[in-house]
Amino acid sequence: MKIIVVGTGFVGLPHAAVMAEYGHEVYAYDIDQKRIDAYKSGEAAQIERYVNEPGLVSAIHETKDRYLFFTSDISDVADGTDIFFFCLNTPPNRDGSTDLSYYSNAAHTVATLLAKRQDKKRVVLVNKSTVPVGTARLLQNIMNEHGVENFGVASNPEFLAQGNAIEGSRKPDRVVVGADTEEDFQILRRVYAQFVNHVRIRYLETTPETAESIKYVANNLLLTYISFWNGVGARIAETFPNVRMEDLKIGVTADTRISTWGSYVSNGAGGSCFGKDIQSMIYQLNQAGRRTDLLQAVYNINEYQKTYLIDRAVHEAGFSFNQKSVALLGLAFKKRTNDMRDSASLKAVESLLAKGVREIRAYDPLAEEAARTYWFNPEKNHLFERINYFDSAKEAIKGSDAVYISTDWEEFRGLSHTINTTVKPPYLVIDGRRMIPDYQTLVERGYDFLPVGGMFLAGKR
Repeated sequence: MKIIVVGTGFVGLPHAAVMAEYGHEVYAYDIDQKRIDAYKSGEAAQIERYVNEPGLVSAIHETKDRYLFFTSDISDVADGTDIFFFCLNTPPNRDGSTDLSYYSNAAHTVATLLAKRQDKKRVVLVNKSTVPVGTARLLQNIMNEHGVENFGVASNPEFLAQGNAIEGSRKPDRVVVGADTEEDFQILRRVYAQFVNHVRIRYLETTPETAESIKYVANNLLLTYISFWNGVGARIAETFPNVRMEDLKIGVTADTRISTWGSYVSNGAGGSCFGKDIQSMIYQLNQAGRRTDLLQAVYNINEYQKTYLIDRAVHEAGFSFNQKSVALLGLAFKKRTNDMRDSASLKAVESLLAKGVREIRAYDPLAEEAARTYWFNPEKNHLFERINYFDSAKEAIKGSDAVYISTDWEEFRGLSHTINTTVKPPYLVIDGRRMIPDYQTLVERGYDFLPVGGMFLAGKR
C-alpha cells in the first residue's frame, strides 16, 4: 500500500516507521522543515530531539529511503496514495473543547491535492489523532467542499503508551477501525493484514463514531482508575497510621474483578492524552446537555494531585519554601520519554515559584531540552530564571534544602544513598512516585520523609 502519514510527532513518527517495517511505501509528512531534516539525517540525536522512543531510531534506520520517506511537500507524491493517516496535535482550548486548527489546516491541504489528482482510485482518509466524536463527518465535509471524488473516511484511534510506542505499534492489544463501507474496510484490512484474524490481537470493525468514542472512554476509564487510587487509596494511607500502601494494593487487587493497572499512587498523571481527553469528553457531553459529575471529579482529583504534596510539606512537615533551594527530579510526565505535555512537574514548578523558592535545581535524563524550551520566556519572566539544570540527580541535590521526585525514572530508586552522602539533615525528601523503598534508613539518619500514599515521617534528631 502507498501511505501518507500527516504529522510526525509522538503518534505519527512511530506509526510511519512500523507501517514501513511491514512493507508499505510510507511518506511521513510534516510542515516543520527542521523536523523533517532531522528525520532525514538518520542521526539518533537529531531524531530524539523531537520524538524519543525506545527502538524508534533503529526502526527508522531499517526502512529509511527504501520503504520510509520524509517530506515537507506531498504535492509530488499524493497521486496513487491508498491511505492518508492524520496524526496531528489536537490540544485543549481553555473551555475544554478540542482545538482542531492543526487538523483542519492539514485536512484542507490534503483535500486541495486530492481534488487535482489524475488518478481516481479509492483513497481512504483515516483519523488516528484523538478527535471529538463526529470528526470523521467533518473530514468528509471538507473533502466534499473541495470536490474530492471516490474517497472514504475512517477512524483508527491509537492506543499507544509513550515509552512503548514502537512495541505497542508492532504488537497492539487491539486495532479499532471505524468506516462506512465494505470497500473501505477491505482497504484497511490490507494495511493491517498482519493483525486481521490474529489469535491474540482484537481486530474490531465498527462505525467511525463508535471508534472515536472507544478512544475517549478507554482513556477516561484509565484516568478514573488512577484518580481512584490517588483520591481514595492514597488518602487512606496518608491519614491513618500503620496502613501499608503496597499491602493495601495487593489485598484489593487480588479480586480478579479489580484491575491491577492504575493501582499505583503518584503525583498525578500527565501526558498528551488523559487530561485533554477527559476535558474534551466533559465539554462534548455538556454541550449535549448531559451531566458529567464523575468525569469532572476524576479530572479535579488528578489536577489536585500535581501540587498537593507541596501543600502537605507546608502543613504537615512545617516546611517553608520561601528562599529555599529545591531539587526537582524528573521533568517528563513519565519515564522513557522526553515529553513534558501536561507533566506534573509543570504544576510543581508553578507552585514552588509561587511559594518563593530561591532556586529550582532540575534534572531529567531526557527532557532537559524540552524543559528549557517550555520555560523559555521571550519577555524575560525572571521567575523562570530561578530554574537551573544539572546533569545528574546528585548534582541537582547538592546544595538543596529539599528534593521532590516528580517522575518515575528507575535511577531514582537508589536515591537514598545519594541523599545520605550529598546533603545533611535537616532535609526534606518529597517522594511523589514512591521511589525510595528504604526510606526508614533516611528517617533514622534524621531526614524528613513525605511520600505520596503515606504519612509524613519526621527524621530522628
